[in-house]
Amino acid sequence: MGSLVTEFESKYWAEDKTVVGIDEAGRGPMAGPCVVCGVVFPIGFDNELINDSKKLSAKRRLELVDIIKENALWYQVEIIEPEAIDHDNIYRATQKGMERIASAAPCDAVLTDAMPLIDAPKPFEAIIKGDARSLSIAAASILAKTIRDQIMIELDIIFPQYGFKNHKGYGTKQHKEAILKYGRSPVHRESFRFKDEDQISLDI
Repeated sequence: MGSLVTEFESKYWAEDKTVVGIDEAGRGPMAGPCVVCGVVFPIGFDNELINDSKKLSAKRRLELVDIIKENALWYQVEIIEPEAIDHDNIYRATQKGMERIASAAPCDAVLTDAMPLIDAPKPFEAIIKGDARSLSIAAASILAKTIRDQIMIELDIIFPQYGFKNHKGYGTKQHKEAILKYGRSPVHRESFRFKDEDQISLDI
């Protein structure tokens, strides 16, 4: 067994039950969507290369996407747009995305990366640092990260002045300076502010 197949999957698999692992990418940025993914693997599946997406290079993440999709019994992607983030707040918007995946997943139990679910149709566990402790959650984190990165690269073509391809919408010095110079784009989250931002008009 690989290092990430822990008791979280194994205890369900031992009872012939399947699980969905759910994770997100993009809760922290100031621009772009949050991407939530869920993955259901066959009982007993293992791959020692699958790990927390933050611990993998971009090249390795892309290599693993095909492996995950080819071996998964099921996977689903939820794109949480900035409008939904601003309406619900990032925590609840992400939570709703995870709840939709949990409801749709053809499985017996749900594992999330530290996110409790309010409307959980199946037994669930919110696992602290789940993307480093659960193979299914790690796989979901890889899908979410690669999908979101590609979205931000595409948004960089539309809004090149912000440098999205470099910082992926996070609050870097370059990004903040671009917002102060150009104002917000339609893909910036209105619910995110930073020091000195109110010095200029942010009408778009």
